Amino acid sequence: MRVLVVNAGSSSLKLRLLGPADELEAERDLAPDDRDALAAAAAEWPRPDAVGHRVVHGGERFREAVRIDGEVVAALRELVDLAPLHQPAALAGIEAVGDVLPGLPAVACFDTAFHATLPAAAATYALPRAWRERFGLRRFGFHGLSHAYASRQAAAPRVVTCHLGAGASLAAVLDGRCVDTTMGFTPMEGLVMATRAGSVDPGLVLWLARHGVDADALERGLDREGGLRGLAGDADMRAVLARDDDDARLAIEVYVHRLRGAIAAMAAAMDGLDALVFTGGVGEHAPAIRERAAAGLRFLGVALDADANAAASSDAEIGAPGAAVRALVVTAREDLEVARQVRAALA
Repeated sequence: MRVLVVNAGSSSLKLRLLGPADELEAERDLAPDDRDALAAAAAEWPRPDAVGHRVVHGGERFREAVRIDGEVVAALRELVDLAPLHQPAALAGIEAVGDVLPGLPAVACFDTAFHATLPAAAATYALPRAWRERFGLRRFGFHGLSHAYASRQAAAPRVVTCHLGAGASLAAVLDGRCVDTTMGFTPMEGLVMATRAGSVDPGLVLWLARHGVDADALERGLDREGGLRGLAGDADMRAVLARDDDDARLAIEVYVHRLRGAIAAMAAAMDGLDALVFTGGVGEHAPAIRERAAAGLRFLGVALDADANAAASSDAEIGAPGAAVRALVVTAREDLEVARQVRAALA
């Protein structure tokens, strides 16, 4: 089955055409509203047999990939409030591709679905029952398509996958099932990221609100002006690593401190660790971050081969010979995971 994978973001529409053996037959990145370019690509490329759409949020209803129909689209619209930046883009992509390629079966593949297996202890916030029931408050988790692919590549019973990009999250994957993750109700929880602060004391947020920082300013500070940008003035990990000043050094130390602690917490959720996987832009291309994170995880059995780590930028083993825990770099391929889920949903 030839699958067109559609990844719609707020500023781009990424298309990947995968052949029956998952070979990449064509790819193109378009502006999200460029219907003419989309139609041109559809006319030039081999016709796909199905379309798979990456959708960030499936809420509590969508726990696996689902064929798209009118009822599904209506349900996705109801989830816009949970993902106001990403969900409208996915819906626009579904509409645009449907107009250009009418009649093709289309499947929605959700980033949150991989985390639907979280046990109640990991998914539940210790909030008043009335709030949890009224608003459906729970930890959803994100980056699920990446975590699913990376953990499958590791092929180990207890895997911690580290998706480190502009957004960053970890997943604890036990026998193929996610049992814990670092992101929660929103993608703002957890690790320090490019522009997101990650987890902060909620009392601090309340204190700021009571001292005149309004909700919009809080969102900017926590989501777009925090993280590496807030610490070092630059959201690009490559640039921060290249610097030699106090702000840059502190940014890296904070980033790695949070990363190490979260990896250990994920391992604790599985009573141990068999494989540690790095993926995403930072995970694949920042050996210094991998090295610093691993240096604080020797008690778990993690040790890297310095030469292999320095050389790796795509699928590679980077663990030291004889280390108790395998360490890998895996190229992020959400498109392959989407194609796999599309074929399964339509089988």
